[in-house]
Amino acid sequence: MAHDPGLPPAVEAHRVRRTFGFVDLSGFTSFSNTLGDDAAVLELSIFRAIVRAVGSATGVRVAKWLGDGAMLVATDAALVVSAILEITRRMRDQGMSLAMHGGVDEGLVILFEGDDYIGATVNRAARLADLAEPWQILAPAELFPGVASSVAALGSFEIQGFDDAVPLADVALVPDLVEALNL
Repeated sequence: MAHDPGLPPAVEAHRVRRTFGFVDLSGFTSFSNTLGDDAAVLELSIFRAIVRAVGSATGVRVAKWLGDGAMLVATDAALVVSAILEITRRMRDQGMSLAMHGGVDEGLVILFEGDDYIGATVNRAARLADLAEPWQILAPAELFPGVASSVAALGSFEIQGFDDAVPLADVALVPDLVEALNL
């Protein structure tokens, strides 16, 4: 790899391609305020147990816990989406009171000090999760060419902090996404 004179060598050497998924419980604050801290902690405990179990089974790592959410990371977009779909399925099977929403993006990021990720890809995945409605998993439509069919296409959206509108898909709506991705 040639050295980019605009970047210090240490930063350049730590640039990696990763996929990030942000998942978050919808309405957690209101739930907590209405039903109390004990009910909120129970709901959060179930959610985290599901995320841990799915992560362990799929090779998707929980990079950070974010209160009532998590930042997931893997080397492949299909793995992250598959994990989030499985988290969704298990939450529904468990009869959880709260829904989940999420965002996914893939690209080059800086692996900072060996355990943190910095870059537009991370930020965009988080912003997509913020945009998502309950049970939606938003991703750039380009992430899954040929898979994000017209059923899942939502059109182009402005994303806070980014200049250009991004065509988005709700990958939770793609029928048989896991099979289409050969997982």
